[in-house]
Amino acid sequence: MKLAVVGGGSTYTPELVDGFARLRDVLPVEELVLVDPAADRLELVGALARRIFARQGHPGRITWTADLDAGVDGADAVLLQLRVGGQAAREQDETWPLECGCVGQETTGAGGLAKALRTVPVVLGIAERVRRRNPAAWIVDFTNPVGIVTRALLTAGHRAVGLCNVAIGFQRKFAGLLGVTPPEVSLGHVGLNHLTWERSVHVGGRDVLPELLAGHGDAIAADLRMPRELLDRLGVVPSYYLRYFYQHDAVVRELRTKPSRAAEVAAMERELLALYGDPALDEKPELLAERGGAFYSEAAVALTSSLLAGTGDVQVVNTFNHGTLPFLPDDAVIEVPATVDAQGARPLPVRPLEPLYAGLVAGVTAYELLALEAALKGGRNRVFEALLAHPLVGQTEYADKLTDELVAHNREHLAWA
Repeated sequence: MKLAVVGGGSTYTPELVDGFARLRDVLPVEELVLVDPAADRLELVGALARRIFARQGHPGRITWTADLDAGVDGADAVLLQLRVGGQAAREQDETWPLECGCVGQETTGAGGLAKALRTVPVVLGIAERVRRRNPAAWIVDFTNPVGIVTRALLTAGHRAVGLCNVAIGFQRKFAGLLGVTPPEVSLGHVGLNHLTWERSVHVGGRDVLPELLAGHGDAIAADLRMPRELLDRLGVVPSYYLRYFYQHDAVVRELRTKPSRAAEVAAMERELLALYGDPALDEKPELLAERGGAFYSEAAVALTSSLLAGTGDVQVVNTFNHGTLPFLPDDAVIEVPATVDAQGARPLPVRPLEPLYAGLVAGVTAYELLALEAALKGGRNRVFEALLAHPLVGQTEYADKLTDELVAHNREHLAWA
């Protein structure tokens, strides 16, 4: 089995490699190719990846290359984890929207739209080259904004599934609080990427969410940085990203008074790359846990294994709606539990989504369609319409100003600008 990781020079990659090494019985990787144009980072990450495999006794071969075609040639699956423009572009996404009093964030709002416009054309170009080299290969997308990027891939006919670590993070957190193993926990996870709620938590066939909130609500609320009272009133556990919607103005005030997350991550990446350069290091360092992406490797291994082995496991993924949420188009991309096998991901039925959540899901889905149109076809007016439709913008004055700012900060990435 050959896997390729596009964006293999990312500081995330040792987390992924560690998972491949530990879970080799689940996913027997014979060859792992890291693909990245950044030769200096790739050399550091690739050498560490080899040492991790060696330490854990994994017999697989690890190589790296800047040549995309060579890297994906013959791959059974290709994992995408790239960031067009790097942390410098993320820094902009997180700052200029604040000038309008709007959240600056890399996956939602105006910053998320900017990332989508930069990313979608690049990902589609990569996917087309994968298809030419190996039309049977699966593409696993971890590249944000995952919902929009996955919709672009699926609409273009690629064999793709989107992946996020929010659900597996909740599963592991809840298992720890309940004193059970993660496989015993089944989530009623529903919504869109970075716009989801846990409406049930089943253990042994019984929904334990009410007692989970009663006994551990303070700890869960603290992790989410949301009021405990909100969780009690809703009776569900929202994803952390709902904070940008439920507490928008408070978050804007907070973001204006501290360094951006991009600046924090950039500093962390410099430290991580220095650690990766130590030839004695042969395991992922503890600092990597602060970088984000917790349990990404476990989720990626499980998804890739199911796609290639056709096991029919149930996993939370991003895929076409196909009537699962009847108020959305069939070709909307949703994030729900799905059966995953060699034919792809098929969403499991979910009970009707309450109006409190369905309204927000419908609004953001409309924005995501407009964002994809803007990413594919370009044009200032398409960008304006996407921003006007977004629940975190939604006013003509803001949408106009943010459109100008978005274009000004991303001219080098927008062919039409």
